[in-house]
Amino acid sequence: MQNTNATSSTVKKKAAITEQQVLIAGGGHVGLSFALLLAHHGIASTLLEKNSYPTISPQDDRTRSHYLDSRNTALSRRTVQIYQEIGLWDELQSHACRIDAVQISEQGSFGRAQLNKADEQVESFGQVMENAWLGRKLLLAAQQEPLISIIDNANVIAVEQQPDGVTLSFSYYGEEEHEQQLQASLLVACDGRDSTVRQLLDIGTTTYDYQQTAIVGVVETDKPHDHVAIERFSPAGPLAVLPLTDPDGDGNEEYQQGYRRSVVWVCPKGEETRYLEDDAHFLATLQGAFGDRAGTFVNAGRRGAYPLTRVLADKQVAGRCVIMGNAAHTLHPVAGQGFNLCMRDAHVLAKMLSAQVLRGEDIGSPALLTRYEKARQTDQKRVIRFCDAVVHGFTHPNPAIKLARNMALVAFDKLPNIKPLVANYAMGLKS
Repeated sequence: MQNTNATSSTVKKKAAITEQQVLIAGGGHVGLSFALLLAHHGIASTLLEKNSYPTISPQDDRTRSHYLDSRNTALSRRTVQIYQEIGLWDELQSHACRIDAVQISEQGSFGRAQLNKADEQVESFGQVMENAWLGRKLLLAAQQEPLISIIDNANVIAVEQQPDGVTLSFSYYGEEEHEQQLQASLLVACDGRDSTVRQLLDIGTTTYDYQQTAIVGVVETDKPHDHVAIERFSPAGPLAVLPLTDPDGDGNEEYQQGYRRSVVWVCPKGEETRYLEDDAHFLATLQGAFGDRAGTFVNAGRRGAYPLTRVLADKQVAGRCVIMGNAAHTLHPVAGQGFNLCMRDAHVLAKMLSAQVLRGEDIGSPALLTRYEKARQTDQKRVIRFCDAVVHGFTHPNPAIKLARNMALVAFDKLPNIKPLVANYAMGLKS
């Protein structure tokens, strides 16, 4: 189907392997990545984003710059492999810091465990990257890809499905009377936890409020991170300190020392204000929770607070529409599984659509999309159960449960064959 009444900021298009079009609502990290995955398979897409994108030059960021005020994402090995497949990892890698080891412990308890890359015979357990850098590189790649058309400042207002396609109506912000429409064979909604498309399709959600708030930011320590990620469980909830790149290098060479770390501090809802406004209190609290494992916390950047609520779409396929990313499943940040699960969803769907094209069949086929939804259920349910088990298991105050979880940590650390299984799941290599 042809797009109508819409303009695009992309360059002249190269020929796609199919005339069938895909619409993507939501241009965050998942939406941009999915568009790039489709382009890798020769499938054209039009991406709509409600916010205004910045103007980015390919010459930007030639000089490395780092700040103490950014959010970060832990990319699993499988996610790194996906970006390698589409030829983007070389652009991303300069701001990525690998994880060579993971330390797990509970505050005030005996249980502890450690994963080491040498023991598991892997290059790393994953990479940590600043969201700002990941977003800039994804956007620049999408803007330079002839098979991707981008429309920002677009407010989706209606979705209508026909037997052979789907029509999406939108307006530019500030121009409510200026309605436009796009038609395609398939619509994929990556428009976040409060997805407009999901609501327009009348797809409900199952939600759970953890009564927690995540304080997210960047800190500096006086001890180099040595590429070690620290997972620490406290009475308030799970905490994490992850290695980050430094201004003088990415910490990926022996002579480079990294002192910047990403931190996720989970506190009960309503207690976040002091952690956000008082640097000394925030650093002292971290020190009390982590002890000397990370050294001394010496500097804290600007922090953000994010209420933690699990939101699961009641279904992820409706006719010719797919719900993806946080619109499909917004999870607790423990173990950093949310974005990586979304990337595996996107990768699987892109491959299924490519195979459908090669067969000369309809890429918006409801039967195909239903098969995709079923294919992803096992991985999704496993990750959701794991995240909830960790959150509830390590915050339960019952002394018997506390003893059991610490014995489980010791068993995990000592018993053979358990670590490789858990590590492969955490890295996204078994899904």
